[in-house]
Amino acid sequence: MTTTAGTATGTAPRSAELFQRAEARTAHNYKPLPVVIEHAEGAWMTDVDGTRYLDLLAGYSALNFGHGHPGLLRVAHEQLDKLTLTSRAFVHDQFADFCAALGDLCGKELVLPMNTGAEAVETAIKVMRKWGYEVKGVTPGQANIIVASGNFHGRTTTIVGFSDDPDARDGFGPFAPGFTMVPYGDLAAVEAAIDENTVGVLMEPIQGEGGVVLPPDGFWKGLRELTARENVLMAADEIQAGLGRTGKTFASDHEDVVPDLYVLGKALGAGIVPVSAVVADRDVLGVLRPGQHGSTFGGNALACAVGHEVVTMLATGEHQARATELGALLRERLEALVGHGVLAVRVRGLWAGVDIDPAVGTGREVCEALMARGVLAKDTHGSTIRLAPPLVIGADDLAWGLDQLAEVVRG
Repeated sequence: MTTTAGTATGTAPRSAELFQRAEARTAHNYKPLPVVIEHAEGAWMTDVDGTRYLDLLAGYSALNFGHGHPGLLRVAHEQLDKLTLTSRAFVHDQFADFCAALGDLCGKELVLPMNTGAEAVETAIKVMRKWGYEVKGVTPGQANIIVASGNFHGRTTTIVGFSDDPDARDGFGPFAPGFTMVPYGDLAAVEAAIDENTVGVLMEPIQGEGGVVLPPDGFWKGLRELTARENVLMAADEIQAGLGRTGKTFASDHEDVVPDLYVLGKALGAGIVPVSAVVADRDVLGVLRPGQHGSTFGGNALACAVGHEVVTMLATGEHQARATELGALLRERLEALVGHGVLAVRVRGLWAGVDIDPAVGTGREVCEALMARGVLAKDTHGSTIRLAPPLVIGADDLAWGLDQLAEVVRG
């Protein structure tokens, strides 16, 4: 049942104490809202002082199936009692089934499990370069990968080196060469950037951190046709967009595109354990040989058990259908706010970017006002907020949360 929050400003006694202690003893690489969560279930979270909040962020889509999903928790508890880690020096009993199920979901032959999204992106970069040298015949040391402006693929030094976000990039160089940036959604620019040393194109089908930015209709399909024609690998970073979020299993499915490499993460671990993977056919992932890439925790037994259950849930199509249904409500309610405190909205499935009118306030200020009303969301790039509710959210709860947003932006 939907309930509103009480005082949700981070000033309640225990919340304030714990928040201040955390700020005092941790590096300030995040600027969190002043809320301290103790318990969560479904789409609702409760702080240490008993205040309830509707979660409209879902861990940047890591919690697509909500908090404390009973089926996922059951699998995790059962696996914890048996085996968690062997390292890849040995094979455990969950590994084969997980890799087969995920490969089948993607329609691909091979799976390379890792842990975090950034690790999966780094894996894709290495694989594309190796493929370029061994299969395409690119001159050693000259491989080039085309990326998009406004991208977000992680925060390793390699990845931020091809970011155009100064917060992500500045102060962390020198950076690795081998990347060419083109405007996102500009197919002609991609084509012009391809040369004999181009081994791959790495892009998000929808840019999440950029504010849920959708490319022009037909771009993703055109990119698939272009890369196939030019013998260049297409890597789709579906870490946020994939696994049901947009109403399809993958955001690429909206244009019937099957990339050469799927780069997956976040929801694959259901918010229980970090799980990521690169999924591709044998002629691509088969270029790796023992000793050339790895991870101690990648593909561990707990991760495989949870990840396999996630894949099983997605195979029914139930969650994709729910994202489509609730996404229609999300779109309708947000579009009604354009011109009333909102400048523009971008919606795909149960995922939205909302550009706030500066006359209303910054994205951060809007998120703080929402928190005071019992709703948690996240700002990005100053004036935009992102909404990514768990796919299990109730329609009434979603409508209530959007009511709070309307009250905030309309003043």
